[in-house]
Amino acid sequence: MSDILSAGTTLFTRRNFLSTSSTAVSGAVLSSMAFSQYAFAAGGDEIKIALVGCGGRGSGAANQALNVPGNRLVAVADAFQDRLTGSLENLKREHGAKVSVPPENQFVGLDGYKKAIALADVVILATPPSFRPQHFEEAVRQGKHVFMEKPVAVDGPGVRRVLAAAEEAKKQNLKVGVGLQRHHQAGYLETMKRLHDGAIGDIYLVRAYWNDGGVWVNPRKEGQTELEFQMRNWYYFNWLCGDHITEQHIHNLDVANWVKNGYPVKAHGMGGRQVRTQKEYGEIFDHHAVEYTYADGTTLLSQCRHIRGADSNVSEQCVGSKGSCNISGHSIKPTSGGSEWRFRGEKQVDPYQQEHNDLFAAIRANTPYNEAFNGAKSSLTSIMGRMTTYTGKTVSWEQALNSAVNLAPAEFENLTWNSACKSMPNAEGFYPVSVPGNAEWFKRVV
Repeated sequence: MSDILSAGTTLFTRRNFLSTSSTAVSGAVLSSMAFSQYAFAAGGDEIKIALVGCGGRGSGAANQALNVPGNRLVAVADAFQDRLTGSLENLKREHGAKVSVPPENQFVGLDGYKKAIALADVVILATPPSFRPQHFEEAVRQGKHVFMEKPVAVDGPGVRRVLAAAEEAKKQNLKVGVGLQRHHQAGYLETMKRLHDGAIGDIYLVRAYWNDGGVWVNPRKEGQTELEFQMRNWYYFNWLCGDHITEQHIHNLDVANWVKNGYPVKAHGMGGRQVRTQKEYGEIFDHHAVEYTYADGTTLLSQCRHIRGADSNVSEQCVGSKGSCNISGHSIKPTSGGSEWRFRGEKQVDPYQQEHNDLFAAIRANTPYNEAFNGAKSSLTSIMGRMTTYTGKTVSWEQALNSAVNLAPAEFENLTWNSACKSMPNAEGFYPVSVPGNAEWFKRVV
């Protein structure tokens, strides 16, 4: 996956944005989804954008949205002042007058997202994933088009909320994009077309990998509440992130689902913490290996790992009755002779940019566009994987979707900085970690 985000003649990277921002926002639950007229008529009028979640991911998405002619950023919201300020400074440097966010449109804290959403035609939702369902609900309730980053939820209840909001968005003719950018990458699109046209026959095995060294840690600071510490380190807490199988590996699992034009019916696997055992890594595993099964019996072999010094591999492949395909490498090799096909298309638009080009084109042309359904189901695929590695038990699609286990704090809908977190450190600062095979942990996970 490329880190490069096109910004005119300047290159932004998500790492650049991470140096100045990291996201988190919360808010209140939607009680009803009454119809609200959708936000943008069509044609060449200016589109007003609100950014909710000013970290690296949100800042990158806002940068790409502002690369589209006719767009203007008018409001921002984030839990943390430093993240909001850093994001605005970066965006202003690149886009000048297209960033028009006066102080009264800058909302800092856990409850500002509704106000930011109200000021825009299109909302970018890029907080830690746990907040996505309630923010998406609110955007739909207010009749706004949405771009939301993946994953769109971290547990079964969250997925159900997103699916319900997606249905309402469809009724309101709202356009929804989800940050699974491979769907907008020319090499993937051409490769998938050939696979679906039968280039390698019946596909019976898919492999997907996200093995690398891991990400940042923000050390605990004196005076932080537990909630602030966890939100500053959201990647290492399941209620915020869903573990790296959900936060990162969703990309590769989504590609496998795309190959199959469907979603797995069950999963079983194993995982644990072998190397990243220090307290700063919260409660997530450092490796997962899952075997998924689709309705036709096809197997998906999945690996994701965060261990420095081990081999890196971020890719997808599949094998069929007539050949094999390096999906991420955009090449197909027949088994019965013949020449290997490799994608050699013209220079591609960066897929992170292309997904915004496509969304805003659909808004202006008023054509159907809703990626939320697939986003929710691919998120559930990753959640199902986490559930099986944490428990050591086979988990079905229905179990994952209908699970009553809500990972969020009890006060999630009305969080304050003093709200209690479900996962708390012991006297030495270590958090409880799931134990496969433990009956008590099964209740907490499934």
